[in-house]
Amino acid sequence: MLNNATHHLSRILLLLQLPKKKHQTITPTTRRRRRRRRRSLTSSSSSSSASPPMQMQTPSTGEQQDDDDNNIKKSIYHYHTVTKHSYPSSYAPGPHNLDWSNQPNPFLRFLSSPSISLPHPSSPSPSPHYPLLFSSSFPSPPLPFSILSLSYLLFHSLSLSAWKSTSFSTWSLRVNPSSGNLHPTESHLISPSLPPSHPPFIAHYSPKDHSLQLRSFLPSPLVPNSLLLAFSSVLWREAWKYGERAFRYCNHDVGHAIAAAAISAASLGWDSRLLDSLSHSDLDSLLAIKATYPPPPPQFPDRPVRGRFPWIEAQHPDCVLALFPFGSDVSIDYSALRDAISRLSDLEWLGKPAPLSKDHVCWDLIYKTAEAVKKPYTPSDGFSVNPFRPSGLISKALYKDFTVWDVVRKRRSAVDMDGVHVMERDTFYQILLHCLPSGELGPEEKQGKQFALPFRVLTWDAEVHAVLFVHSVAGLPRGLYFLVRNEDHFESLKRAMRQEFEWDRPTGCPAGLPLYRLAKGDCQELAKQLSCHQEIASDGCFSLGMVARFDPVLREKGAWMYPRLFWESGVLGQVLYLEAHAVGISATGIGCYFDDAVHQILGLDGLEFQSLYHFTIGSPVLDKRIMSLPAYPGPDIDA
Repeated sequence: MLNNATHHLSRILLLLQLPKKKHQTITPTTRRRRRRRRRSLTSSSSSSSASPPMQMQTPSTGEQQDDDDNNIKKSIYHYHTVTKHSYPSSYAPGPHNLDWSNQPNPFLRFLSSPSISLPHPSSPSPSPHYPLLFSSSFPSPPLPFSILSLSYLLFHSLSLSAWKSTSFSTWSLRVNPSSGNLHPTESHLISPSLPPSHPPFIAHYSPKDHSLQLRSFLPSPLVPNSLLLAFSSVLWREAWKYGERAFRYCNHDVGHAIAAAAISAASLGWDSRLLDSLSHSDLDSLLAIKATYPPPPPQFPDRPVRGRFPWIEAQHPDCVLALFPFGSDVSIDYSALRDAISRLSDLEWLGKPAPLSKDHVCWDLIYKTAEAVKKPYTPSDGFSVNPFRPSGLISKALYKDFTVWDVVRKRRSAVDMDGVHVMERDTFYQILLHCLPSGELGPEEKQGKQFALPFRVLTWDAEVHAVLFVHSVAGLPRGLYFLVRNEDHFESLKRAMRQEFEWDRPTGCPAGLPLYRLAKGDCQELAKQLSCHQEIASDGCFSLGMVARFDPVLREKGAWMYPRLFWESGVLGQVLYLEAHAVGISATGIGCYFDDAVHQILGLDGLEFQSLYHFTIGSPVLDKRIMSLPAYPGPDIDA
């Protein structure tokens, strides 16, 4: 199988007219060393799978801490390796068929929880035009916090956007995209006092009816002059369809939700920032997870098991965002915030979560990995807000006459591309300019810091780049291109990738866009093959793979950065979705791709850089058999 795959990929490489890598002579000594390394990795991975999940603990010695950290990182590498798809037809472990009668309910309800109705925004829209979102001044003057502005925030980030129906099925769509439209991401609002007489509260957002389900009242705001918006994942919703690879997709969806919230907040004049010094335990207490759900077993199974496991429906806390008026003097004392969160267990928590499905499958590797990536408290990070930078703009005329709210609510994931549409070169460059984390910079500055919308919500420098397969862009040769989103990584990328690559600046490329052509050639068949043989990857104007700096990040910061790399990929993906719709076409995220085949095409060895997410952008083919219905009021079904 491996020889056949290698042979086939070698033939695909000919499409790019690239020579294969020179044969490396392997001595017997080198073979013995490699065998020892493989045995060591396999042994450590197997032992971590059979043992109870490991958590960050205060060690008795620095040496013990190093051992714990290394074991946790090995479990992450094990998960990441096991859940790779392998060219040409070997896929990560998952269900052989879908148990439709047992599909988890996409809508979480807290039974007996009081509901806070949210008004539905009406026309005319106060939203700015889409290009202004990235302009030299922040998009809008800030609206005050109120029930109405909370409704605006959620309606344009996390609510239903439409219902779709055929003669045999009806299902909902949401503003925030999700892998397989399964929506594992749940959202929770932690609100200050609101006029006229709402005391501070914690509530779960219900997108089905655009309302808040009250969980508890707070004695005082947790953070002065700010809203908090927390995200959590019901991992079972995604695992039901995708098996072990689902943990990746859940974190893509967290990234989509983070970006959706940041952009909606910006349209209201609010800035946003992850409160990423908090620990997983802090988030668990903030959302009362332990008080709400049965605990997991002391030791997970050592293989996927079917049965009734209520703990599988528990939410996995992901992150919390602070939302505050742009330009306001926000200071967050993490020590005081953690102390306030620790006292939330004394509150009365309202509502009991309704069951999502009658039976479950415990994909043990997912839950072991979720344990391994739990974040410790990192007080040294502190709280700060990056200065705002506008993104590059070639011309407003490249965009349709849409407001921000038009774009976010009408965005759709394409299921097919026409293979005909030709994108203008300036449109291509414009989309990529809005994918840059630092926005518009001076001549001596480099991309890397997260200054631009929506990337400024993230607290780390950009770690995700993009390899582009250009199929149909006027005035631009077909071929393989690379967008360097953090220019501090340029030399590392160039050194790690094929020495045959050109690294030439394409014709007409704006000075502030670090885009490079690697090789000319027809990449359509290549893109299709790499994305699990899906034609949608070859029928758009271009497709791309997101390539993250991987092993160095985990070594420098810790295993808890693993999901955050997928969050960053999801944030970038959300920008691609919105940009595509704003210029009049469409996009689709692709979670199914052959990981190491992508690395082989690029010449990447080891784990320094890894491909985490794929995307395609082009003109969609609409299925006229599907009828669109308004989001609200929708049919009385859970789908």
